[in-house]
Amino acid sequence: MKKEAYNPLKVARQQMANAAKKLNLDPKMVEILKECERVIEVSIPVKMDDGSLKVFQGWRSNHNTAIGPAKGGVRYHPDVTLDEVKALSMWMTYKCNVIGLPYGGGKGGVAVDPRKLSPRELEELTRNYVKAIAPIIGPEKDIPAPDVYTTPQIMGWIMDEFSKLKGYNAPGITTGKPIILGGSLGRDKATAMGCLFVVKEAAKKLGLDFKKTRVAIQGFGNAGSFAAVFMSELGCKVVAVSDTKGGIYIEKGIDPQKVIEFKAANKDKTVVGFPGAKTITNQEVLTADVDILIPAAFENQINAEIAANVKAKIVAEVANGPTTPDGDAVLFEKGVLVIPDILASAGGVTVSYFEWVQNLMNFYWPLEEVNAKLERIMVESFNNVYNMHQEKSVDMRNAAFMVAINRIAEAMKARGWV
Repeated sequence: MKKEAYNPLKVARQQMANAAKKLNLDPKMVEILKECERVIEVSIPVKMDDGSLKVFQGWRSNHNTAIGPAKGGVRYHPDVTLDEVKALSMWMTYKCNVIGLPYGGGKGGVAVDPRKLSPRELEELTRNYVKAIAPIIGPEKDIPAPDVYTTPQIMGWIMDEFSKLKGYNAPGITTGKPIILGGSLGRDKATAMGCLFVVKEAAKKLGLDFKKTRVAIQGFGNAGSFAAVFMSELGCKVVAVSDTKGGIYIEKGIDPQKVIEFKAANKDKTVVGFPGAKTITNQEVLTADVDILIPAAFENQINAEIAANVKAKIVAEVANGPTTPDGDAVLFEKGVLVIPDILASAGGVTVSYFEWVQNLMNFYWPLEEVNAKLERIMVESFNNVYNMHQEKSVDMRNAAFMVAINRIAEAMKARGWV
């Protein structure tokens, strides 16, 4: 599917509008939520190793800060656009509020393929991006985090550059940092762990036995690979996984840890070619004969045509916006329980919140405490959404947006914005 077929900004606005209508939300609040509070577009010059100079385009968007500072990742990808960044900042607002964090939504992006940059070029790009967006970020304003093709090391550079600009150590400027710089234990696996907790709750509702459950995962990056490991540890049979170069299928089940090791050692950095596996397409991963499907790649993967062939009983969206509106309608009509992205992938931002809190206190928690707090929040949030889903007879996506928008609307009203 061509990316332009579904403009993410239009999708984000439509999702909000649908939920607002079901809530009978004040039209003035709808008008506020349709737009981002502030967006900055920057040019980022980088001296390349060959002596040339390239200028990259970057953005940072703050959607709504009625309830707290903006929070959201920074992605480095050649296809990043302004509309995508704005849409992602909107989704972050709802993601933070569906689980009750004191944050609004933020998002950043740079149109670049970081895999084509040397380590030095990547560091210079990052530091110059921080200098350019510095006026609108900060621990009390907007806190960046890792996203597509950004790493703890990149977060370390962001923290260091911002600290230099301020003249003092500011670990709370970013989350997802290396542990030595104030990162939180558990952050690297948090998105997948959060997904695990909500999938377990969904399985209880449907009466699924994990020992008899088959799983497919599209996307085998950080979140997807850890999700595969966690689902396997529960007793599920992970039969299909994929990355950008294709997928693999093993009827008797895949050992996720061995696939992780194979991909790391593979010169092409792909799961394709894993010994004993059948090579399949990303589309075949989405339509595999499984009970649980976890899209953990990019947006707009499950359209109406794909949705018609989805066999899973549960779709847990670890990726941002993997299901198109027409795909959503088909899945709902089929009775598939979709755990929407703003809930299923909220483990990452939840532990990012824990990291930020620990940075502000300069007091750090053990891993067991981090995971216990994460589980409590994810289980409670899933049940809040599921109850709204049943009470209002709406799909889980609308229910999640309704829970989040209720919270934001209360904050906007209390502040006197409307």
